[in-house]
Amino acid sequence: MLLTSACASSMHVASSPVRVSAAAIRVYDTKAARFVSFDQLADAASKVDVVFFGEQHDDPATHSAEAALLAAVGARRNDVVLTMEMFERDVQPLLDQYLVGTISEKNFLDGSRPWERYVTDYRPMVELARVHGWPVIAGNVPRRMASAVSKKGLATLDTMSKSERAYSAARNECPKDAYYAKFVETMTGHSAGNGPASASDASAMSKMTDLFYEAQCIKDETMGESIATAMSRFPGALMYQVDGAFHSDSHLGTAARVVRRVPGVKTIVLTGVPVADLQKADPKEHVSRADYVIFTRAAK
Repeated sequence: MLLTSACASSMHVASSPVRVSAAAIRVYDTKAARFVSFDQLADAASKVDVVFFGEQHDDPATHSAEAALLAAVGARRNDVVLTMEMFERDVQPLLDQYLVGTISEKNFLDGSRPWERYVTDYRPMVELARVHGWPVIAGNVPRRMASAVSKKGLATLDTMSKSERAYSAARNECPKDAYYAKFVETMTGHSAGNGPASASDASAMSKMTDLFYEAQCIKDETMGESIATAMSRFPGALMYQVDGAFHSDSHLGTAARVVRRVPGVKTIVLTGVPVADLQKADPKEHVSRADYVIFTRAAK
C-alpha cells in the first residue's frame, strides 16, 4: 500500500486553533459526571492510542464535530492515522493513490464506492488528513462479503478465493455475549428479531438474526484488525476511528476487537447524540455508552 510516510516525520504541521461553539455541541464526561469544554475533550483524546468516534450517520452536526475533533487532535500531536468504517479494504489502493496525488479525486470517488453523503459528511476529514500527510485506512470489510455472510453465515468465507478472503479479518469471533444481546434487542425493534406470531416464525427470525449478527461481527473484526495492523505499521501514532455508534458504544464491537488484538491499548469511546435542545440534554440514559457523550443540535 502506498501510504504516505509524513506521519512519521518529526515536523509538526501548523494548525490554526479550532473553535467549537457551545451553541453547536455539548460534551459530557461520563467518568467525571459533568459537562466539559471541547478543549478538555481534545486534550483527553490526544493522549490515547485509539479514539472511537461513534456517529449517528444521518446527523450533520455530528460529522462537523468529528472533523473539528480530528483537527484539534492534529493540532496537539503530529502522528495521526484516520481509520474509517466508510471505506472498504479493497479500495485501499485507490485511497492511497489519491492521498499522495497520483490520481484525481474524481477517479478516486469513481472507484471507491463512497457513502452517499461523502462530500458533506466525510470529505472534510479525508482532506484534512491529505493536507497533513496522515494515512487514511479503509477499514471495513467489503459489503459484498458481509452480505454473503448475512445469507449463509461465517462458513461462506471459507469458500472464497485467498485474495478475496484477505479483505476480511483472519480471525472472526462471534460470541453470544452482551454485544449479541444488544444486537438482538435492536433487531427486535426493527421487526427482524425474536417475538413473531408463531413458533415457526420465531425460529426463522432467530436464525436470520444470528446470520445478521455474524455479518455484523465480520465488520467489527475486520475494522478491529485494520486498526491493530495500522498500529503496528505506524507505532506510536494515534488511531482516529470513525464508525457508526453501535460499532463502538459501551466499548463493545470494534472497540472490543481492538482491545483483544492489542492488550493494554489505551482507548477512548465517544458517542454522538443529536438532541432538539442542547440546554436540556440529559446524559443519564447515555452514560453507559461512552467515555464522552457528544450532544449535538439535531437537524430540523
